[in-house]
Amino acid sequence: MTATSVSADRGATGVPVRRLTVLYDARCPLCAFLRDWLGRQRQLVPLELVPAGTQETRRRLPELDHTATLEEITVVGDGGQVYRGPAAWVVCLWALDKYRPLAHKLSTPSGLRFARGAVLAAARYRESHRSPRPAGRAAHAPGNGWAAPADSAAPQGCRSGCAVPD
Repeated sequence: MTATSVSADRGATGVPVRRLTVLYDARCPLCAFLRDWLGRQRQLVPLELVPAGTQETRRRLPELDHTATLEEITVVGDGGQVYRGPAAWVVCLWALDKYRPLAHKLSTPSGLRFARGAVLAAARYRESHRSPRPAGRAAHAPGNGWAAPADSAAPQGCRSGCAVPD
């Protein structure tokens, strides 16, 4: 698989992917659940699951917009490929033995539209199940990724205050 969204300054077009770094919001229970799920799957391409927005991540990947990595799933290939939003979800599935055929179907233009719709539906679900917001916290519009904007620490949910239902 080659990157559909590539960091132009690194010239990663056509470079094979041998390892992927998946950045996730460690403060979000939904993100942590997905991290654990990815970690339990048989991987054809190794996934390194790394908390987004940390000093270590900033040091390792200085070229990324680290605020954006907390707003939208970001996956970085070992050849400099950068995947965001629905393409990042698809590349995660592509790395998994059981889900690679599905990833190939979702990598088509119509499949990516379907993946985007699924991600938006998940965001709406999270929005409807978020924990109450303390006074003064602004609501956010659902994004295309698995983490929401970093507006403050929420003890029962991600940075947007969502909570994973029991």
